Amino acid sequence: MSTKVDGAVDSLSQRIGARVRIEREGRGWSLTDLATHSGVSRAMVHKLERGKSSPTATLLARLSGAFGLSMSQLIARAEAKEGRLLRRAEQPVWTDPQTHYVRRHVSPPSHDLPLDLVQVELPAGARVPMPASAYVAQRQLIWVLQGALVFMEGTTRHAMEAGDCLELGPPADCEFCNEAATACTYAVVVMRKG
Repeated sequence: MSTKVDGAVDSLSQRIGARVRIEREGRGWSLTDLATHSGVSRAMVHKLERGKSSPTATLLARLSGAFGLSMSQLIARAEAKEGRLLRRAEQPVWTDPQTHYVRRHVSPPSHDLPLDLVQVELPAGARVPMPASAYVAQRQLIWVLQGALVFMEGTTRHAMEAGDCLELGPPADCEFCNEAATACTYAVVVMRKG
C-alpha cells in the first residue's frame, strides 16, 4: 500500500526507503539478505527503496528489527534534524497507509541518550500488529495519554486507560488495538540496549 500525495509517494516515505537502502548497503546485505532477515519480500524491499511504495507499520517494524533498530531510530535517521532541541514543526510525522495511525517522533536524535520518545494517535477500530523482531534490541514503555488502548503482548491482553503505563516483557508478537469509538493517543518510550 502507498501513501499518495498528488499521485506520488509522500516525501517521508521516500526518505525512509532511501534510509532502508543505506542501512542495508552499510551492512553489506543484498536485497535477498534483507528479505531473509526481515521476512519482507525482496520485491517489496526493492519497491520501498526506490520510493515506489510507502511502508506499513508492520513492514517498517520487520525491517527495523532486521537492522537491530527501533522504528523510531529508522525514521529519525531518515528525517530528524540534528541537535538537542527538536521543535514540534520539525518532528517527523508518519502516517501508516494501512491503519491511518499517526506516529510523531518527539525526541531529538541523540547518540548519547539511548532513548526515543514517540507519540501515536491510533484511530477508532484500528489494529496494528508488530512482530517480536521489533522488540529484540530495546525495551519499551507504553503510556496512554488519552482514550483507551488494548495491547496484546503475545497471548496476554492489557486493557489500558489514560494515565496507565506498561513496561513490555520479553519480545513477543504484539498488537496495538483501539476497540473504542474515539481515537487513542499514547506515548512509546524506547530504551535502546547497549
